[in-house]
Amino acid sequence: MGKVIAKTGVKREKGYLYFLDKKGNVAKVQMKRAGKKTSKTQTVVAKAGIKRKTGYLYYIDRGGNVCEAKMQRGGKRKKKR
Repeated sequence: MGKVIAKTGVKREKGYLYFLDKKGNVAKVQMKRAGKKTSKTQTVVAKAGIKRKTGYLYYIDRGGNVCEAKMQRGGKRKKKR
């Protein structure tokens, strides 16, 4: 689907959400569960320093690497009434 941008090899823990933060580093935050309080502090797991390009989606794959994929745009246009 996408191509690997940075090989970080992050090991995932259960109950955490992994994402690319504003500075381009891999960060994690505790997932919210019903009836439980969570901390909203994010911790940097790996320094990647990725510069984002417009029109691309960035994600962490199963191997813990940062990948990018071109966003799908377009589709059927709604008819005016």
